[in-house]
Amino acid sequence: MAKKANSRRRSGCPLSISLEMLGDRWSLLIVRDMMVRGFQTFREFQRSGEGIATNILADRLRKLEAGGILITEPAANDGRSVHYRLTEKGIALAPVVLELLIWAGSNEATGAPPEFIAQVKENREAVLAEAYRRWERRDTTTMIPVFCSHDRSPRGEPSLKGEAKR
Repeated sequence: MAKKANSRRRSGCPLSISLEMLGDRWSLLIVRDMMVRGFQTFREFQRSGEGIATNILADRLRKLEAGGILITEPAANDGRSVHYRLTEKGIALAPVVLELLIWAGSNEATGAPPEFIAQVKENREAVLAEAYRRWERRDTTTMIPVFCSHDRSPRGEPSLKGEAKR
């Protein structure tokens, strides 16, 4: 859903508009968790290890929904609960998320092993194809591991080698 024409924007610059919608750290982390970790529930986002407060999480989920980045659907097993799902507009952020991962992994101290970053960098198209495939099929399997802070070893390192060649 696009913002109404009469709402105030700082400018008509596409980057400025993108930052108005996604310019805080939490929004892209929520998108990341949906895209590559298969998160669907409030509780999963809350337990992601990023330390987001419940009020901030609820606010960002509402803003992402209002911006057309995600939708809510009734949970199949419990009609009182909702699951969050990226929209086409939301999954279209996959190249942005991937490039930010590669940029930070290549230029900053992170918990991601250099070999992993090199593998993802070399197989960009296959990684993106896998992200889109998982979204289309509603596959919630984790695609990219959780990385600990750069002074500890990462937990779990599923390889993208097999997936990148599908």
